[in-house]
Amino acid sequence: MTPGDNGASTPEDDDPFGYLYADGQARGAQPPSGSGGYGYPNAVSRVRPVGERTYGGQQQAAPQYGGQTIPQQPGGGYGQQPNAAYQAPETFPGGAPATRQAPPNPGRGRGPNTKGLLIGAVAVVAAVVIGISLAMMNGNSDDNKASGGASTTPTQSQSVSPSPSSTSSASATGDIPPIDAKALRLDGGASLASDVKGAKAEGGIYVTNLNQTGAGVTWTVNGIPADGLYTVFAHYSATQDESMTLTINGKTFGSKFPLQNYTHQSDPANAWTTSYTYPTLTKGTNTISLSCQSGDSCDVLLDQLWVKQGKHTNKS
Repeated sequence: MTPGDNGASTPEDDDPFGYLYADGQARGAQPPSGSGGYGYPNAVSRVRPVGERTYGGQQQAAPQYGGQTIPQQPGGGYGQQPNAAYQAPETFPGGAPATRQAPPNPGRGRGPNTKGLLIGAVAVVAAVVIGISLAMMNGNSDDNKASGGASTTPTQSQSVSPSPSSTSSASATGDIPPIDAKALRLDGGASLASDVKGAKAEGGIYVTNLNQTGAGVTWTVNGIPADGLYTVFAHYSATQDESMTLTINGKTFGSKFPLQNYTHQSDPANAWTTSYTYPTLTKGTNTISLSCQSGDSCDVLLDQLWVKQGKHTNKS
């Protein structure tokens, strides 16, 4: 098939490839030149630079970009919309416009508040240290309460054998707590035993062999608060009415110390009872002795002695 020929200066003459055919060359078709034209002589040229042609409207004002006017080729877009030729911003005089920066964000305009963070951290550490200190103080206080505030140093237990010189101290009220038989000084053949039950002393120990002249016990009492009348108590077991000599600071006190069978029991284990008398003691240290002297009846078992300031009975 060969291309048709409908005459010169017709739209078909715009065939840009006419110069390739013999009939086109006969009509003077030329290959493209440096000016950009090609085709037949006097042919309708539809070749336009980009943005040159306009359609039914006036050329619009050239747009601006970055403060520079963009040259616009004649013509525009379809309808009334101009189609400006595009040029890269860097081709304008002065180069590309400066990059537009976003306005600063008020909430993020400053860096982190490191000073506030440091203060907060210091406050937290201080609170922890104070809490630990208080916990340690409370723990120590609880330990003291649990131990009754007493020293943790173990105390040496009393020996079962009698002490050569037993002593006791008065409390703030002038009362002396009971002293056990094993803490008394034994004289004249007196000895310790625990065969008979019912003694109040520790271990059920009591003094026996008092029923002989010269046998007895001695108790040294410290810290008597003032001169005056005191009550001396004795806890003992007697199956008959007995009596012994009471000596205060080396002097015999009045009549005998009564050690009667107030329980009216014949079994020594059931005959434990209490007796008392009212000697005068001096401020400071006093020596109290209970012994079996001539004319005394001393068949008793003795396990405790104690003192109270003033005049008392067994029930007071």
